[in-house]
Amino acid sequence: MTKDTERRHFWRAVFHSPVRMTTSEGVAYAQLEDISLKGALLKTDGEWHGRPGEECRLDLDLAPDVTISMLATVAHVDGAHVGLRCASIDLESITHLRRLVELNSGDPTILDREFGALVSTG
Repeated sequence: MTKDTERRHFWRAVFHSPVRMTTSEGVAYAQLEDISLKGALLKTDGEWHGRPGEECRLDLDLAPDVTISMLATVAHVDGAHVGLRCASIDLESITHLRRLVELNSGDPTILDREFGALVSTG
């Protein structure tokens, strides 16, 4: 499966919000552009740019007691944009992310397809 084909399997929710990035070098902040069940696209401001292959933790606060956290790997860097590929995510975070995708897609059948693709690609 090519990267372009894999990208088509995962619907991305446009969701602009600040996020925290935790790397081996410390904590930095970026702007979330969109998010899916398999990764996220960030816009950086110069504080952190990411390097392909770098591991990090993304934290997206939805409410004071609701956070989506995922361990990720930097998949690509294009100027100020950094693409992340989700490596692992806990059950509570995937539940919140699933709801976010569901609310933004407006089509519940998209989630069935998303989870099917997620399971088949690992």
